[in-house]
Amino acid sequence: MAGALDGYRIVDASQMVSGPMATMILADQGADVVKVEPPVTGDLTRALGASRRGLSPSFAIINRNKRSIAIDLKQSRGVELLKKLVARADVFVQNFRPDTAERMGIGERELRAVKRDLVYVSISGFGEKGPYAHRRVYDPVIQALSGLADIQADWETGRPRMMRLIVPDKVTALTAAQAITAAILARERTGKGQHVRLAMLDAVIAFLWPEGMARYTFPGAKSSAVRPRSPDLIFETADGYITVGAVSDAEWKGLATALGHPEWIDDPRFNTPAARVANVKQRLELTARVLRERTSAEWLARLEANQVPSAPVLSREQVLTDPQVLENRLIVESTHPHAGPMREPRPAARFEATPAEIRRAAPLLGEHTDEILTEFGLTSDTIADLRSSGIVA
Repeated sequence: MAGALDGYRIVDASQMVSGPMATMILADQGADVVKVEPPVTGDLTRALGASRRGLSPSFAIINRNKRSIAIDLKQSRGVELLKKLVARADVFVQNFRPDTAERMGIGERELRAVKRDLVYVSISGFGEKGPYAHRRVYDPVIQALSGLADIQADWETGRPRMMRLIVPDKVTALTAAQAITAAILARERTGKGQHVRLAMLDAVIAFLWPEGMARYTFPGAKSSAVRPRSPDLIFETADGYITVGAVSDAEWKGLATALGHPEWIDDPRFNTPAARVANVKQRLELTARVLRERTSAEWLARLEANQVPSAPVLSREQVLTDPQVLENRLIVESTHPHAGPMREPRPAARFEATPAEIRRAAPLLGEHTDEILTEFGLTSDTIADLRSSGIVA
């Protein structure tokens, strides 16, 4: 059964995570994504992490369902070849630093000349203009500048901390995938393409704002009325760790009951949501002290009986066999034609009529060069000439 984006072609010249992950989502949903990579090195993520037969784990996941063509865009013939691809595409994605695509001859103006209604997508670290626009950027830089590291600061010392996941890259990818789909929908209605610009800094600040920047939403708000730095809601039990949280009055009543301290229900320090926020340190210290007395299984049974949100803290290995993960059939196993057995999550969104699916494994560098060029009418002699000239690989 065809995916929701079946029939749309995306030429993806982006590298690393934000662009490739965005186009992976669209490829999962049926789009034909042609990944354009430089010869010899390819996408840099191919070399990051412990690879198996030329594929790193990260590359294997965020480049599934794509075809790879290796083109040297530093040569004019390579640029002309890219334009041939774009002429039959709906979307072009790049995440070069600002002005780089224009210098290469593949900026919006040049590509729109060959495809009038093209959706042209530019992903950058900071935007096209401004004091940081031309700086090199990776995920930790955005964590530092966006306020994310401050939000993650140590509860006791206040020392900023980085998240151990590349959240800015992934948030940008999710935002880009939605924006690209919206631009395609707009084109269906108007017949016009457009330039979609997205900065990692913008995507992350927008993402963290609702609670992370709550104190700055209403200018002039008193500090007592804003939420303090979020604590780490991990509690030690007699044999492990769990997380538990109570936001509503009903949940707080359930927590106090489950922990055997009904006197907390009417305690003026905790009997309203505002009071529980104002006295968060005392509340958490009391909760933590009690939770050390029993095993995780005992507490989780009590908390569930009282309808209190809670869960065990699973190791990454335990996640693979968690009963809800298994019920959702989230983790799928397959055999990559080059790298061998592998497991990965299926596409998260489940479509009733147009299912997203994993149709093909992540490609080797330039694996589909001949296939793609043949589709565009190039003869075997022409392809051989391009290869001998180093234009394609």
